[in-house]
This record gives sequence, structure tokens and C-alpha cells, in this order.
Amino acid sequence: THEMGFARSAANRVVFMADGKIVEEAAPEQFFSNPRSDRAKDFLSKILHH
Repeated sequence: THEMGFARSAANRVVFMADGKIVEEAAPEQFFSNPRSDRAKDFLSKILHH
């Protein structure tokens, strides 16, 4: 989903993909509060503040 609020509240795991590949997989709270990959950090910084 592209609905990050829904994913954060409903998912057991978040799988973040870019260019058809899995970049990161984590529990929602871990992914949204402390993403490991630069790609996920960049993505979240753009969508969570709008």
C-alpha cells in the first residue's frame, strides 16, 4: 500500500521496495521510527511531513 498511516497501524511487517527489489523489512514501529536504508529515509521524509 501507499497509505503509510494505514500500514503503520494495520501491518505486522512492512516491506519497503524500490526498483522491484526489497530494500528493507521491519516491524512497523521500527520502520517508521528508525528506517535503516537511505532510500526508506528519503521516502519517509517526503511523505510523512505532507
